[in-house]
Amino acid sequence: MTLSTSHLPWNKGKLVGQKFPLKLEQTWAIRIRLEIAENVRELAMVNMAIDCKLRSFDMVRLLVRDISRNGEVLDRAQVIQQKTSQPVRFEITKKTRESV
Repeated sequence: MTLSTSHLPWNKGKLVGQKFPLKLEQTWAIRIRLEIAENVRELAMVNMAIDCKLRSFDMVRLLVRDISRNGEVLDRAQVIQQKTSQPVRFEITKKTRESV
C-alpha cells in the first residue's frame, strides 16, 4: 500500500533558520529614524540592545538599577544570563548613556 499524496512542505520557498545580523548602515538608519521621530524610549532600547548583545529575553528583563547607580548610567554593566547563568559584561557607549 503506497500513499500518493501531493503534500508540500510548510517551509518550501520560505527563509528559515538563523537570520543575518543587521548591517551597520541598517542600525544607523534605525537610530536616526527614532531620533527624528523623538521616540526616546525606543531609541534607548535599540541602543542598549546593540551595546549589550544579550539574548532578547535577558534584554527585556533589564532594569534601570542594572545599568545605573545614584541616577547616573554606568560606563560598564554586568548581567547574569538566564539561559547559561553566566555573567555578561558590556560597555555602555556615550550615545546609549545619553539616550537612557
